[in-house]
Amino acid sequence: MKWLYRACMMAVLSVACSFAVQAQGKRKVIIDQDAAGPGGTDMQSILALVNSPETEVLGITVLTGDAWRDEEVQHTLRLMEIIGRTDIPVVPGAAFPLVNSKEYIEKWEKLYGKLVYQGAWNFAVGHAVHGPLEIPPMPEGSPTVKAANENAANFLVRMVRKYPHQVTIYAAGPMTDLAMAIALDPQCPELSKELIVMGGSINPRTDNPEFALSPSHEFNFWMDPEASSAVLHAHWPRVVVTTVDISVKTLMDKELIEQIRKSPTPAAQYVAKYASANFLWDELAAVAWLDPSVITKWKKLYMDVNNGRGAGYGNTLVWRPGYEPGAGEILVEVQDDLDQAKFYKEYVELLTRPTPGARNPAGN
Repeated sequence: MKWLYRACMMAVLSVACSFAVQAQGKRKVIIDQDAAGPGGTDMQSILALVNSPETEVLGITVLTGDAWRDEEVQHTLRLMEIIGRTDIPVVPGAAFPLVNSKEYIEKWEKLYGKLVYQGAWNFAVGHAVHGPLEIPPMPEGSPTVKAANENAANFLVRMVRKYPHQVTIYAAGPMTDLAMAIALDPQCPELSKELIVMGGSINPRTDNPEFALSPSHEFNFWMDPEASSAVLHAHWPRVVVTTVDISVKTLMDKELIEQIRKSPTPAAQYVAKYASANFLWDELAAVAWLDPSVITKWKKLYMDVNNGRGAGYGNTLVWRPGYEPGAGEILVEVQDDLDQAKFYKEYVELLTRPTPGARNPAGN
C-alpha cells in the first residue's frame, strides 16, 4: 500500500506545483480607471483584462474622470458581482484633480472658448449631470459588496512594494492617482514593471468635433495636467501610450456588439446590453498590452503635458528624440497603427469567454 500512497502524494504534489507555476506565470496588473458605467469603454476594458487567462488583476483603482468617483466605484463593484469576481479589490481613488477644477475651466472657457467634453463636469450617460457625492439610479442594479477600505495611492505603492518589478499599471483615466502615489513614494514608478497609458493626442485624422480643431487636446491628460506632467517625468522602466491618433482607427459598431451578444456569459451579456457605438479607446490599450502584435507600427517620442494656465492648458506635448527640452521628459513608446481584424477578433474573444476564477456570478 505504501507505493499507492506515494503515488497519490506525487500526483497531489504535481498538481499543486502546476497550479503554483501557473499562478506565478500570470501577469500582475493594477487597473487604474475612471470607471463610468454601465458599459462603455471603461467597463469594457476592465472586462478584457479581467477575462484574460494571462492576468492576475491585483485591484481596480477608481478615480473621477468620465464620471464622478463615487458613482464609478458603484458601477465597478456591480460589474464584479455580475461576472463573479468580487475577490478583486475595488479601491477608491481621487475625487478631484490636484489643481484643475470645474470652476477654473468655466473661467478658462470665457477666455479661450468652449470645450466639447469635460467628463463628469459636463457629461453623463442616461441621467443629468450631478455633483460628486450623488449616485444616480443604476440601470444594472446596485452592488451589495463594498469598496476596499484603502485609498488608491496607498494601494498602488503597497502592491509595487509587495511585488517589485512585477506589476504593470494600466492607466486609462486621468493621472491623479498615479501622481499621488509618486508623491507618497517617489520610488513607486521604478519599482513597477511598466506603465500602460490610454491618453494623449498628437495629430489624429478624424472629423470628430472633440479633436478636429483641437488635435492636441485629450481628456485623460487634460483633466489633471499637473498630475499628467508629474507622471511623465517619473522614472518608469517602460511607458506605452495609446493615443487618440490610433484609437480613432477603431469602432465598437453593431456588428461587434452582435458577435458579443451570441455568448451566454455574464460578461458578454452585460456588454451587449449596455454597449454603444464609440471608439475603442481603453479597450485597444488593454488588448495591445495583452498581445502587442495587434500593433503594427510604433514610434518613440518624448512626451509631456502643458500645465501652463494659458490656451494650451492640458494639451499633449511631444518631441522627436533630440528635440525635447531636456527638463526631465521621458521617452515613451507610442502606438501608431494596428491590425484591425486581429484586434477585433481578440477583443471579442476576451469579452465572450468565461471569466477565469468566477464564483457565484450575478448575471445581468
